[in-house]
Amino acid sequence: MGQVIQRCVGPASLSLLTFRVYAAPKKDSPHKNYTKVDELSLYSVPEGQSKYVEEPRTQLEENFSQLRHHCEPYTSWCQEIYSHTKPKVERFVQWGIDNYEYLQNAPPGFFPRLGVIGFAGFVGLLFARGSKLKKLVYPPFFMGLGASVYYPQQAITFAQVSGEKLYDWGLQGYIIAEDLWKQHFQKPGNVKNSPGNK
Repeated sequence: MGQVIQRCVGPASLSLLTFRVYAAPKKDSPHKNYTKVDELSLYSVPEGQSKYVEEPRTQLEENFSQLRHHCEPYTSWCQEIYSHTKPKVERFVQWGIDNYEYLQNAPPGFFPRLGVIGFAGFVGLLFARGSKLKKLVYPPFFMGLGASVYYPQQAITFAQVSGEKLYDWGLQGYIIAEDLWKQHFQKPGNVKNSPGNK
């Protein structure tokens, strides 16, 4: 088709260099008629119209589709529960890791104090034999007494805060009970006629 005008011969290290190569058509070659791309049989369009036909679904595919349709509300419910509980679980795991690290590097005297506080709770459990209410009240009370011996400043702060909360709860309970009493016993129809009101 063309003749190379320039040729390069050199050592192998020169083969990595880039060279321009010029080619020219032969002067004595006749002019050829080229075939157009549309005329090639490779690019010809088939005569008939093609139509996509979907294969019929098998019984197994139909069963899986029904199963997925029936399970969709449950899976969405599970995803919602997972999205709500994941942060709580992560916080709980982080709390456990923090406590583990604290216990690994505990201050001196921490474990004996912890033992005394735990023993006080066990003593409270022994004193609470027979009653379920005592089992709920005595062990935390004895543990609180044991902790207040070793941590008096924190015990005072805790007592103040819990005392204020208990007072608020008691006041709210009193207000609710008073409102219920007034609604139930002081209705306008429940007023008895006195003998003078005839």
